[in-house]
Order: sequence, then C-alpha cells, then structure tokens
Amino acid sequence: MIGGLSVSESAIEVLSLINYTHTSFFHGGSSVLRGSVAVIAPRRKKQKIIATRSALSDGGAGAVLDKEFDFEPSFGDYLKAMESVKTDRDNNNNNNSNSNSNNNNSKSGNNTSRKQRIVKKNVREEEEKGADVATSARRESRKGVVSNNGAFIREGSRKGDFRDDGVSLEKFKKQDKKLKAYTVKKSVSRESEFMDMERAAFKSLDYEGVIDKPRVSKVDMDERILKLAKCLNGADIDIPEWKFSEMMRSAQIRFSDHSTLRIVQILGKLGNWRRVLQVIEWIQARERYKSHRIRHVYTAALDALGKARRPVEALNLFHRMLDQMASYPDMVAYHCIAVTLGQAGHIKELFDVIDIMRSPPKKKFKTEFLEKWDPRLEPDVIVYNSVLNACVRREKWEGAFWVLQQLGQQGQHPSSTTYGLVMEVMLACGKYNLVHDFFKKVQKSYIPNALIYKVLVNTLWKEGKTNEAIMAVEEMENRGIVGNAGLYYDLARCLCSAGRCHEALKQIDKMCKVANKPLVVTYTGLIQACLESCDIESGAYIFNHMKKFCSPNLVTCNIMLKGFLDNGMFEEAKHLFIMLLENSNSIKHEEDYKVKVIPDIYSFNTMLDACAIEKKWEDLEFVYEQMLRYGHHFNGKRHLRMILDARRAGKEELLEMTWKHLVETGRDPPPLIVTEMFCVRLEQGDCAAALSYLVNFAYVESQVFSRKSWSKVLVENAHRFEEHALDEVVREGNILLAGNENLAVRHLIESCKEFQRAKRSSTEVEVGRIFQTEAALV
Repeated sequence: MIGGLSVSESAIEVLSLINYTHTSFFHGGSSVLRGSVAVIAPRRKKQKIIATRSALSDGGAGAVLDKEFDFEPSFGDYLKAMESVKTDRDNNNNNNSNSNSNNNNSKSGNNTSRKQRIVKKNVREEEEKGADVATSARRESRKGVVSNNGAFIREGSRKGDFRDDGVSLEKFKKQDKKLKAYTVKKSVSRESEFMDMERAAFKSLDYEGVIDKPRVSKVDMDERILKLAKCLNGADIDIPEWKFSEMMRSAQIRFSDHSTLRIVQILGKLGNWRRVLQVIEWIQARERYKSHRIRHVYTAALDALGKARRPVEALNLFHRMLDQMASYPDMVAYHCIAVTLGQAGHIKELFDVIDIMRSPPKKKFKTEFLEKWDPRLEPDVIVYNSVLNACVRREKWEGAFWVLQQLGQQGQHPSSTTYGLVMEVMLACGKYNLVHDFFKKVQKSYIPNALIYKVLVNTLWKEGKTNEAIMAVEEMENRGIVGNAGLYYDLARCLCSAGRCHEALKQIDKMCKVANKPLVVTYTGLIQACLESCDIESGAYIFNHMKKFCSPNLVTCNIMLKGFLDNGMFEEAKHLFIMLLENSNSIKHEEDYKVKVIPDIYSFNTMLDACAIEKKWEDLEFVYEQMLRYGHHFNGKRHLRMILDARRAGKEELLEMTWKHLVETGRDPPPLIVTEMFCVRLEQGDCAAALSYLVNFAYVESQVFSRKSWSKVLVENAHRFEEHALDEVVREGNILLAGNENLAVRHLIESCKEFQRAKRSSTEVEVGRIFQTEAALV
C-alpha cells in the first residue's frame, strides 16, 4: 500500500484515466491530442514503478509482472487509432448543424479542459508516489539479495504480505484484457467505417460508374464534331448568344485544342468565316477551357479567313495573336497572313508583317522557364512570293526588284516560281521587254514550268504575236512539260481574239485532259474573247458549237444577248430572249433547272433598254409585262424614263400597268407617276379621279407639286386638256380645300388660275393685233 492506495489500484486508476482520455479524443479536437501526449510519458514511468514494487514484494512473481505489464503498442495499432480519430472527427463535422455544432463545441471544450486538469493532477500525485517507492526500493536493495532470475529478494519477507495486492493484480489483468478487447473492437469498427467512406468517395469507379460506360471512340467524336460544325454552318448568322451556347453544349464534346481546331477547319472549308470567329470568342470566354496550343487554333482561323478572302479580319486576328506568348505567331502563321494579304494586294500591311517577324515582341512576356525564347524570324520564299502577288495586284514593279534584292542579301537564289511571279508583275505593269529578259534568265538556270510559259503566252497575246504564242506552247510540249488548264485557256482566247476560233476549239481537247472547271465556263470565256474583239460571228459560232457538248448557262446567254444588241442584231437577240422565255414553260421539276435556263432581271433590263433605244414600243410593252409576271419589280431609276417615253408615244398601258403593280405591292408611287396619272385622267375628262391621285398620293415635300412645277406641267400638256377642264379643276379643288387643307391641290389651283389669266391676256393681245392688222389693211 502506498498512501492508502495499493499498487494495483493506482495502476488501474492511471489506466482508466488513459482510457478516459482516449474516449475523449473523438470529441475534443487538437487540444485533447496534446493532452494525450502528456499522459503517455508518466504511464511508462508507472510501469517501471510497478515492476520494481513487484520485485521487492516477491522474487518469482516480479519477473512475471514485469513482462505482463510491459505494454508497448505496435505501429499498426497506432495507425488504426489515428484513422478512427480522423473518421469520427469528419463524421461529427458533417452530421451536426451549424447551431448544434456551436453548442457542442462549447460543451466539449469545457469538458476537455476539466478532464485535462484532472489528468494532470493525478499524474503529479502518481509521480510523487513513484518517487517515494523508488527511494524505498533503493534502501531495501542494499539489504536484499539478487535471485537467479534477477529479482530482488527481501530478507525476512513473509508469504501473504501481498495477498491483497494479488487480488488487485487479478482485477488489473481482467481490466487490461477488457481494455484491449474494446480497443481492438473499436479500431475494427472504425476501420470498417473508414473503408465505407473511402468506397463512397470513389463511387464513380464502381460498376455503375465510369468503368461501366464505354469510352467514346475517335470516330464517334469526329462525327460529333462534324455534326456540330454543320449545325453551326446552317444556323442563322444573327443567332442569339444563348442559342449559340446551347448548340455548343448540346454537342457532347470536350472542347480541347484538338476539337476546337477541327471545328475551325471544317467551318473554314465551308467558307463560314463569321462562325469561325464566333466559335473562337465563345471558347475563350469559358473559364474551364484551358488551351495549351491556342496558336494552332489561331493559325487555322487565319487560313479560313484567307480562303474566304477576308484580309481585314485576318489582320485583326493576327494582331490579337501578338498579345500572348502562347499564341505568338510562328512561321506557319506568318505564311497564312502573308498569303492572305498578298492575294488582296495590301503591300503596306504586308511590309508591316515582315517588320514584326524581324523585330522582338513589343509586349514584355514572362519567360522564366524559357530564358532564350526568341520569336524573331526571317522571311522565307513563301513570304517573298506573297509580296510579288501583292505587286501584281497593285502594279508595283519596284516591289519585284526589292524581293530579288532581299533574296540576294540572304544568299538565296530565286526559284523558278519566284521568277514566274516577277514576270507576272512586269506583265501587269506593261513592261513586256522585261518579261522576255527574265524568261531568258530562267532558261539559263532552270527548266521553265507551265506558270512561266503561261505568262509568256499572255505577254505575246498583248503584243499581238499570236504565232509566237503558238510556237512557245509547242516548244514547251517538245520539252515534255505538261501545260496546265490556264495555259491552254489563255492560248485559246488569244486565238479567238485573232479571229481563229476553229484553232481555239482544238485547244479544248488538251484543256479537258488537265482542267477541273466545267466546259461551260471555258466556252463562255472564248465567247467573251470574241465579243471583246468585235467578232460577233465567231462568238455566235462558238455558242452554237457548245450546245453539242454542254448546255449554256444563264451567264453565257446574257453575254450573247448583250453581244447581239451591241452589234445591232436586235432580231437575233429577240429570238434568244423568246427562247429563254419558252424554257420556263417546259420546267416541271427542280432538276429541269440544271438543263433549262430562264431569264433574270439582267436579261429583262437588257432587252428593255434595247427596245427603248430602238423605239419598239410594242416589244417594250411585251418585255415589261413579262418582267412583272416573272416576279421582278419596278425600278424607278431604270424604268421610269422609258415608261414616260412610251406614254408620250401613245402607250398608256405601261403607265396603267406600273400603277397597278405599285398599288398591289404596297409601294409609294414616284411623284412623276402621280403627275402623269393626273394628266391622263384629266385628259379623259374625269376631274374627280384626277384630283384623287393628288389627295391620296401627293407629298408636299416633293418639288414636283410646287407652283412652279405645276405651271410647267400645264404649259407642256395644255394641248391635251379640254377648254373648260382647268375651270372644273379649280371648282372641284376649292370644294376639296373646304373640307381638308392640301398644299399640293392649293398649288395646283393657283397655277391653274395663273395659267388661265396668262392665256386670256395672250388671247386679248392676239385679238387686238388682228384688229390692228385689219384696220391697217382697210
């Protein structure tokens, strides 16, 4: 007994405190964990004290007690305990509400602090008792002997002195077994709960999760991308933003650099450059979209804008690429923008792009991992050829020599393609002698290709050297060079211009072997060349000849219609126009439009102008009526003058037809039509109908209804009206003004009165002159 408390009971109390502290782990948070550390160290000291006390009491039992109460937890038990602590803490945080959690935290905090104070107090008492036991043990060890098993044996000891202690030790063993069983059961339950939570956290990897669903194949993803691109291409360009977002999200596509690039490429092939820019803006506005190769997407967009011939939009996109390091242009991007600007003829902007290539970025970029990053590049042959293309469009022969100079400074020899473009620049500038000089240079270094011979043929055509052009093509064929379609097409046009259409038709056979364009386009170009040289007979021959191989399209028919009329062949033009009208009667299905051709508004306007020039009013009325019948509308700038001329020629049906058409379509009639309809009704003696045109359709803002204009109309058309027609207009007009004010009618009445006064005065003067003449004769 130590201070009225046996060793077994004190040990049991300390272990119970340890057990109490372990149960408080699950409610006390981090502060309890710090308290547990303070308890573990005295516990080990207590074990040594118990072992020493047992050795003093009984020599044989001391060794047994020392081994039995030497409690050393394993590392696995420690991990299990810590996992159970973490699991319970997470469960408490998730299950408790905000209000309950605040109350529980306050209560647990108070309980924890109270428990810690009790534990610290008991630990201090046990340390003091342990110190007394150790002191007495040292004193007794001087009098005792050591047994064979190493335990201390006290002299004069008696059996039964520790009988009560044995009973306490038995209780301690039972308590220790219960503690171990409870700890193992608790750890197993905590481990099972932890495994359940872990399994729930990775539920998506279970049988009903991602593993169970099949992965989308590359073919299916490409089909989705293609479907989305077609839907975007077919949608209205003014589609709302929310509708556009819905279409993009409903495609079930993960928008990465690859998918975005494919969408931009497909839309670029379809020619929908507006949708390309819209897709890029929408993608970049998404916060979840992280691009690693945005430069490739921008480059594809530049290529799409270049194919659509949109140099301004391409240049704006190019400048946007300069704002980021990830999208800063590379050589491929420079090629795209250079080709686009060169085809459009923007020389100044193209030189600016070259300066950007050679200069460091104007914007400071963070190059922490790429310290030696240098985006500066030197223009290559593709960029210089783009400059030559721009010089062809702008007819700047100085740019060709600048390109040759730059290539010489870089130590590069111009290629045959570069020489061909230089020759094309000289041809566009009219410097034919330089074309021949560069052709000789090409022959010294290369074998001229079809592009160079094409430029040479065009040069000989401009010079009027048709035979030399034929010889140049024959020389090319003898060298084994296969000419392209453009070469044979230009040679055929050269022959047509010279009036040698039969030889030109022979070139079509060679053209068909390498041509991709349809035959109708080739024949149309030959007809146009014949008409430009005022050879209408050759053009008509080719037009009739092409019907054996292909059907003329609307463009071909309009060219021939215009050619007939320009060369004074009105009857041939009329026959062709009637044939076009008859085609509409034989069209019954949509497929017939591929074979049959019907006239368009250009065809009608061409015939109307010819009829007005020839003053064939009957034909003019027929063509005009057919134009309205085919759904085309009246154009005041083009048709008004010929309608008024036809009315003066006695064809009032055109005026009536136009008025009816304007009323049916709900359009406001021109003021001259209103004035002419007034004169027609007044000439017919219907004064009320004539004034109704002014009341319903006359606009005061128009100068046509001013007093000066009415006076001019009355003077020009006085011979058409009856003697008392203007008096009736004045009387009916005053009645209308009494009910409603109308400035157009008032101006008309004042002009009528002034015209009548002038007419009476002139009559009186004429009568007086007659009397004077008769008196002089008498």
